[in-house]
Amino acid sequence: MTDHGHGSHPKYQAHHFKTMDQQTSAGKLGMWVFMAQELLFFSGLFCAFGFVRYMYPEMVSQAQSSMDWRLGGINSIILLVSSLTMSLSVRSARSNNRSGTIKFLIATMICGIAFLVIKATEWGMHMHEGYFPGKYFNPVHHAEVQDPLAHIFFGLYYVMTGMHGLHIVVGLGLMTWMLVRASRGEFNSENYVSLENTSLFWHLVDIVWIFLYPLLYLAK
Repeated sequence: MTDHGHGSHPKYQAHHFKTMDQQTSAGKLGMWVFMAQELLFFSGLFCAFGFVRYMYPEMVSQAQSSMDWRLGGINSIILLVSSLTMSLSVRSARSNNRSGTIKFLIATMICGIAFLVIKATEWGMHMHEGYFPGKYFNPVHHAEVQDPLAHIFFGLYYVMTGMHGLHIVVGLGLMTWMLVRASRGEFNSENYVSLENTSLFWHLVDIVWIFLYPLLYLAK
């Protein structure tokens, strides 16, 4: 059996790449293409929200009054901190700092879980008031939002924040796998593209929230 000239390559280099630089570049390119289509997906939701806001400005303004900007602001800070810790995890991997990679990965995951807990709390508060999407919209008598058309806003709200939350869950799943690999000592100054791509995905999630927060909570 021959090694087709790949015998001198490190074990983490795929056989169809000539160098680790080539493998890293290909991995990054693939991730950027994936992120581009993710941005297109969320752009469609942003356009839908803009259209609803244009058609029903008073309803949207009333519905937005039920948003707790403080909880949204806390979640924004949490995600910004998580972007920092995720970047530090990649930096640690590229510096052959295994313990730092693991430490900052865990810190990022804690931030992600905290974000989901706060968002779930918000959803619970809205549902307690009867702010359900579509035909299920049935606000209680003391609820601040009574406009019957507000179900449109809350339908978009649940879809936009729900899809964002789903991406958080996916990111946490990816980081769990990265954590397993980091604990095995698989990442180093040459082999880090998987972790870096996970970091790019997480930064995308953060960027989307930076747009969602002012749209849903602050813009009046």
